[in-house]
Amino acid sequence: MRAMPLDADLLVDRRRLKRRLSLWRGLAVLGLAGLVLALLLRGDDRLGLFPGGAHIARLEVEGFIGDDRRVQEALERIRRDDTTRALIVAIDSPGGSVAGGEALHTALRRVAERKPVVAVMGGTAASAGYMAALPAARVFAREATVTGSIGVVLQSVDASELAGRLGVRVEALPSGAFKDQPNPFRPLTEEGRAELMRVVRDLHEQFVAMVVAGRNMPPERVRALADGRIFTGREAVALGLVDQIGGEAEARAWLAEAREVPAGLPVRDIELRGFTERTLRAGVSTLLGAVVSEWLVVDRVRALWQPSPL
Repeated sequence: MRAMPLDADLLVDRRRLKRRLSLWRGLAVLGLAGLVLALLLRGDDRLGLFPGGAHIARLEVEGFIGDDRRVQEALERIRRDDTTRALIVAIDSPGGSVAGGEALHTALRRVAERKPVVAVMGGTAASAGYMAALPAARVFAREATVTGSIGVVLQSVDASELAGRLGVRVEALPSGAFKDQPNPFRPLTEEGRAELMRVVRDLHEQFVAMVVAGRNMPPERVRALADGRIFTGREAVALGLVDQIGGEAEARAWLAEAREVPAGLPVRDIELRGFTERTLRAGVSTLLGAVVSEWLVVDRVRALWQPSPL
């Protein structure tokens, strides 16, 4: 048995499939060009193509909140940009570091000094996630949003007993009595615990002060809620920690009614990736798409060709 060469029909079929693929690629390019032209004619900045157009900025705060320089720089640009009429902060975060939450809070507060800021809580906006909402002029949450957790925690591991069982002894030569507190290889001393609690209490007071200023609440009222408890969005509204139940649609409506920010303005997500990174990602995505499409064409042609017996 030996394979017969591809006959003329299979060659024609392969060429037809390639032409069809080229046609669809061309139509996609023409469609995109047409969309861009239509937006140009309408003055619409939905795709974020025209930096000079008036718009509403949107910042997504997700996952662990750290001290991110790119976010702070982006918010500073938003603060100075006169074409940005307002800022929506979409939060879905369980928290982060105290310093990270403070840095984000400070950057958002600076923006709020010049233009309207609204916060929209998703599934979770707790601890540093709640801290990020405090500079907003209006805070929205879903009824089932998990929020609150106003507090600070410092954790350490005491592995001294385990090390002893393994026959491991760690020697420390601290320059002072508290330099190695906490230390995972020996129990925390009472003096060390007291010093660490002093730091925790000071950080906690800073958080409480942010809530007092952001929510315009008496300090004693905030301290009664700042014991680390979490609340649902519905509970948070009743307690004064959140203003209103709703999402981004309600936030847009409030901006239009209370701050005269036109409801028809496009919303532009704040892009934290640089131009080079965005270009490379787009190029890789296009290349992969082309490779997969070509592989599908060849695979189909191969499926049509079967070895024939003599």
